[in-house]
Amino acid sequence: MEIIICPDGDEVARVAAETVAQVCWRVGPDVVLGVATGSSPLALYRDLAALVSAGKVDLSGASAFALDEYVGLPEGHPESYAEVIRRTVTEPLGLDPARVRVPDGRADDIEEACERYELAIRDAGGVDIQILGIGANGHIGFNEPSSSLSSRTRIKTLTPKTRADNARFFDSLDQVPVHCLTQGLGTILDAAEVVLVAQGASKADAVAAMVEGPVSASCPGSILQTHQYATIVVDEAAASKLANHEYYRWAYANKPAWQGFGQD
Repeated sequence: MEIIICPDGDEVARVAAETVAQVCWRVGPDVVLGVATGSSPLALYRDLAALVSAGKVDLSGASAFALDEYVGLPEGHPESYAEVIRRTVTEPLGLDPARVRVPDGRADDIEEACERYELAIRDAGGVDIQILGIGANGHIGFNEPSSSLSSRTRIKTLTPKTRADNARFFDSLDQVPVHCLTQGLGTILDAAEVVLVAQGASKADAVAAMVEGPVSASCPGSILQTHQYATIVVDEAAASKLANHEYYRWAYANKPAWQGFGQD
């Protein structure tokens, strides 16, 4: 892991967007993005969209795969992740909607829908850069604690904590679905590169467990310790419980010039 501690959320977004942009520059216009929902990556998408608008990133042939989707929400529901991705990713980044895939939470055969999703990712050549947030309980995607570390896209039951956290997007807790489809931890690990963003003191315990705790299904995000190219970008509050925070700052400040950001 590379741990980057930023002074605030705006800098988290800038650095994370630059990380994604570097992959896009290297791979080219047909880059395959893995995209997350939730509040954490919204500013990243904003800054990446600015780079696209400025002509610094070409996503004209890009494809995207969403991490997850609720089960049972009707088509067009404003809080379905298909709609959230459309509003926050597809339209701002100028992606071709036909190239943006979301797990089918309305499928009659859920297992078959999950298998199709895995096949679609493989047929696209795999994800070049996976964008992630992390839940307060350590989940990435909707891989709740106890998820298999080698899991693939499948149905999961959301914890009461996750449903309560997501209730702010609905009129009431009762409207939050109990089940979801999510890429598995094994699926996420298949991405060539990963960038995870986290902001705020409410994520500090999860970030510390992910970065410095044991690799454990109790903190699904900790599986990223085994990924060859995982970049973790957090603000001061989210980094507040990291024991080795001074080293992470030192390492980032002393990166070799060829590893830096700011390509034109």
